[in-house]
This record gives sequence, C-alpha cells and structure tokens, in this order.
Amino acid sequence: MSRIDARFAALKSAGRTGLITFVTAGDPSPQHTVALMHALVDSGADLLELGVPFSDPMADGPVIQHASERAIAKGVGLVDVLRWVAEFRQRDPDTPIVLMGYLNPVEIHGYARFGKEAAEAGVDGVLLVDCPLEESAVLEPLRAAGLQPIRLAAPTTAPARMAQLCESAEGFLYYVSFAGITGAGHLSTRDIAERVADIRSRAKAPVAVGFGVRDARSAREIAAFADAVVIGSALVDRLDGALQVEDIVARISDFLTPIRAALDAH
Repeated sequence: MSRIDARFAALKSAGRTGLITFVTAGDPSPQHTVALMHALVDSGADLLELGVPFSDPMADGPVIQHASERAIAKGVGLVDVLRWVAEFRQRDPDTPIVLMGYLNPVEIHGYARFGKEAAEAGVDGVLLVDCPLEESAVLEPLRAAGLQPIRLAAPTTAPARMAQLCESAEGFLYYVSFAGITGAGHLSTRDIAERVADIRSRAKAPVAVGFGVRDARSAREIAAFADAVVIGSALVDRLDGALQVEDIVARISDFLTPIRAALDAH
C-alpha cells in the first residue's frame, strides 16, 4: 500500500477529513524549505503538495505565479525539490508527498530518470496539470517507478470523461471546485456538494477538493462532503516575505491550527 493510500485509509478509519497543503518549493526561503515542510505536518497537514517552480504556471493565479517567480529567481529547480524531499524523509517516513506542476521540467529531466529519482527521494505521487488523460501514457515510466499520477476533475468535465477519471483515479482524485485559476475567491459549496457526492460514489480513490479554500470556514464547509480539503494560495500568500525560520513556522501554525481544528470538529 502506498503512503497516500495508507494515509487516506487511516483518515477514513478515524472518521477524519484530510488536510492537504500546497506550497511552492523554495518559497519563501529555499534554505528553510525542509523546516517549512515539517512545520506543515506539525500544524496538522495530512499530505503535502510541493509545487515545482515553473516559468509558465498557466493553471495558477497571481499568488502562486509570483511564488514560482521568486523561487526561480533564487535558482530553485527540480533537483533541489527532490533533494529537499529526501532530506524531509530522514525525519518523516510516513507523510505522503505529491509533486504538483507541469510537464516541461519532467520532460527535460527525462521521464524514466525523474520517476526513479523521485521515488528514491520519497515522492509518492505527481499531479501534472497540463497532462490530460488522453496523453497520460507518457507518465507510465513514473507509474512504473511507483509514483501515483493524481487526476484533476472540474465542474466543466463532461460525463463520459468524468467516468474515465473516476475509473482511472489513483491516490486521490483532485476536484477543482470551480472553473478558474488557483486562488480565485468565488467558492460556493452549494454548487459543488452534489457533484462531489456523485463523484465519490463512483471514484476508485478518495476525492479532495481545492481551488478557493481560504480559511477555517470554507474548509469546514468542504469537509461536509469531501474526503480531503486542499489549501494552497491562501497559505502561500500568508508565507510571502517570511525569510526567518521562526517566522515561517509561526505563520504556518497561526494559519493552519484553526483550519485543522475546524476539520476535526466536523
């Protein structure tokens, strides 16, 4: 059983909603990225999504775009991300890690090489937002190395395509709560609860909901019908400008503690 599968099984057994946190690797401080990852877990994250910095993050809003720009300006690349994961694994062998990003850095690195090195570092899954289901054969070397490809679904996904996504889902199915970019502010849970319930009844993996989750209130609303809540842009925004490790840890704790409490209360 993969770390992702084991974590969701444990959450289900405990009757808890998962908390998945997204940060851009290397932002706000490359030298404190590993400490940041541990702080996320200490503050209640069940699964970590690490964004691989990329120059053209088309699915992301301004907050994560700027985070990628800052990380790239500091020289952060895929090799650094894998090194940080390996360092994180020295203290935490259990928390699942998904790399989220775009095909270009993986293709340049080489699919087989990336799969091997990522698995050896301790990566569990990959979410490549510009790799549609129809082109997913290119990810076979990653799957062969033991990485689970995470699928994306959205309100605009056609029924036939949704059926394919539900059938092929591994690790978890990431449901984008609205048609738009990350960090947009018009989340309406009433519009998506019924859709997510239908997807959960058919998907071969748990369903996590993200895009627009900003605080304890919105996380609690999503927890009513999802297996996990994904929070990214609001967290990345909160960390912007924190360059000292003590400040990074404090900001993470202040932000995530009420969200974790709201999920657990639910």
